[in-house]
Amino acid sequence: MDRWRGRVALVTGASVGIGAAIAKELVRSGLKVVGCAREVDKIQKLSTECQHQGHSGVLIPFKCDLSNEEEILAMFAAIKAEYGGVDVCINNAGLAHSEPLLNGKTSGWKNMFDVNVLALCVCTREAYQSMKERKVDDGHIIHINSMSGHRVVPVADTHFYSATKYAVTALTEGLRQELREANTLIRVTGISPGLVETEFALRQYSHDPDKAAALSTQFKNLQAIDVANAVIYVLSSPPHVQIGDIQMRPVEQVS
Repeated sequence: MDRWRGRVALVTGASVGIGAAIAKELVRSGLKVVGCAREVDKIQKLSTECQHQGHSGVLIPFKCDLSNEEEILAMFAAIKAEYGGVDVCINNAGLAHSEPLLNGKTSGWKNMFDVNVLALCVCTREAYQSMKERKVDDGHIIHINSMSGHRVVPVADTHFYSATKYAVTALTEGLRQELREANTLIRVTGISPGLVETEFALRQYSHDPDKAAALSTQFKNLQAIDVANAVIYVLSSPPHVQIGDIQMRPVEQVS
């Protein structure tokens, strides 16, 4: 990770869970990390914790609603003005609503698509343009995908969410191909975890806390740090190595 020291990483959805764990590990590795979320109080607290622990990097909280393209563009403009640009872009932000295909609300579908797919694409485009204009040829774009982007389980609440994650799988490979056509050494990687012990299920099943609790108690889930460690592994790989996708599940998870 030495080559990344002092360089700039963007982590979306950095306030809790996987995003917070990734941001912390990148700061520990010496990067300047812009952590964005709609609410930045928790990122500010994490930033203070990182300072107190003496990490060599720094965490910069940034308020951004990823469902609003104007706010994303403003964020990238601010990063350019303050820090030069983005060298690593980690598209972590994602959400799920329990909206089945037969009777789900359009508003829920739209919100999932806006955040899980369109925001990821906008951030990717802007990160690439930032790298290109600065002649950064060793940048890295990482999509935090999901096992739901590789198989469909018979749970109606997850079907539209799964469709957005299948889109991320296709976008990851499409981006790899476009980067090759652009004759750049910038890399893209997808990381696809199964069940992770975060607030994700609690938010999806806020109307049914017992169901959310059941997902975290049926067996030992992955921890956010497990996914963060996968990110560090990807960034630590030699520049000539292209890691396409990491699929990771709890040992006891069936599908």
